Amino acid sequence: MSEKLKIGLYWAASCGGCEIAVLEIKEKILDVAAACDILFWPVALDFKYKDVEAMPDKHMDVVLFNGAIRTSEQEHLAKLLRQKCKVLVAYGSCASEGCIPGLANLYSRQSILDRVFKETPSTDNPNGTMPQLKVKVDEGELCLPEFYERVDTLAQTVDVDYFVPGCPPVADQTWAALEAIVSGKLPPKGSIVGAGEKTVCDDCERKREEKKIKKFYRPWEIIADNEKCFLEQGIICAGPATRDGCGTPCIKGNMPCRGCYGPPPEVVDQGAKLLSALGSIVDSTDPDEIQRVVGEIVDPVGYCYRFGLPNSMLRRAKVG
Repeated sequence: MSEKLKIGLYWAASCGGCEIAVLEIKEKILDVAAACDILFWPVALDFKYKDVEAMPDKHMDVVLFNGAIRTSEQEHLAKLLRQKCKVLVAYGSCASEGCIPGLANLYSRQSILDRVFKETPSTDNPNGTMPQLKVKVDEGELCLPEFYERVDTLAQTVDVDYFVPGCPPVADQTWAALEAIVSGKLPPKGSIVGAGEKTVCDDCERKREEKKIKKFYRPWEIIADNEKCFLEQGIICAGPATRDGCGTPCIKGNMPCRGCYGPPPEVVDQGAKLLSALGSIVDSTDPDEIQRVVGEIVDPVGYCYRFGLPNSMLRRAKVG
């Protein structure tokens, strides 16, 4: 390459695991450093928003954007970085699907603020003081970002070129995505990079016989057989409704798939697919009994839409 690639990285509404995942490629980060100049990475280096605003449009070749959109600041940076880069990548589940922050869409903006600033047992706020967008102090005016009514994905906010799933993306798939970027061998726009085309069940090496269960268990309620299919033991596993490509690290660690790689190809709604799969393995033909067994699942939305509520057909609960 005659000139280094110019890249940026940004962290919006997420836990920060995706920032660490970039470094999990270990010594291969040296290959990235040899091929790329990092022009914006606030979590690691001292960059300011004004530095990005001063760049010409499309100045950066690629931006890895992790995190969902919850505040006006995150929306502003999503639009600014889209303007300043040629290729925008939704990196990780939060940017791609909404992920854990997206479960806040089960509640209204006001109920969340009330809970955090008024109702928690550890809160000492006798005057009911709430955050303000602007407040004047002796030094001038202080501003906070606006906390939006719902969590959106990156693609619901701006045009996205590629998606890298995972919470966080595993190291091999992170490298596959970075290698494609560095080499310039990118797939068609809109592609999911660093993942497979089947389901986690297709990758799973556990023994499968007949899935017929009378009760669903949470992982801590049962000692799992580490060779047998989780679903056949009544333990909820998102494998049937999740895209493969992660290498099944959770299952190899004797924990069920959580669903962080999003829906497999041709599946519109991951949560609906998983609910359908769970209903189909109940050992009964009686609709009432099937309803009872499925109804005993604790937090079905958390299980089935843990990673993709904002990007599902539901998007959010009806509130108000």
